[in-house]
Amino acid sequence: MSKNRQLEHTDHIAQKQLSSTQKESKTRTVCLLAHDITVPMNVGSLFRISDALGVEKIYLSGDTPTPPNNKIRKTSRSTEKYVPYESIDSPIELIDKLKKNDYTIIALEITSDSVPLQELQLKNDQKVCLILGSENTGVSKELLDLADITIHIPMLGHNSSMNVATACGIAVYGLTLAVI
Repeated sequence: MSKNRQLEHTDHIAQKQLSSTQKESKTRTVCLLAHDITVPMNVGSLFRISDALGVEKIYLSGDTPTPPNNKIRKTSRSTEKYVPYESIDSPIELIDKLKKNDYTIIALEITSDSVPLQELQLKNDQKVCLILGSENTGVSKELLDLADITIHIPMLGHNSSMNVATACGIAVYGLTLAVI
């Protein structure tokens, strides 16, 4: 019989183990720019992913819903209370500001010039803003043109894309590992 057991969320030992693991594994400053993500459940998932993977802040723009929103809260499991976020009017101004603060702007979109996520190499201390786009049309051309790099997640099945929140989780995890 296995001695391994799933830890309960309220288990204080588990919380201490998780806290020390989170601190040790944090290698890069990452923020998200969620532009025109219209499904509140996807936004809630972005908060939950951001909490789990240590994203410093989420910027919400365009038609992206913002808290308070019951669908966001339910999907996020209330992580919108802990993950810093800001609703912004101009993603272009934000990108300009982040570039002036030494952020590398990375768009998550498959294009003729995009780099597979697993081939991306970043300096250990390189700060990143990951741009996420609409569930239907992806990252807008205007924002793609402002990105320093465009990455994609190679698909192994028949479909050419996946849910924006799922892709975000994979990309943010990959960005924490992408080191020269």
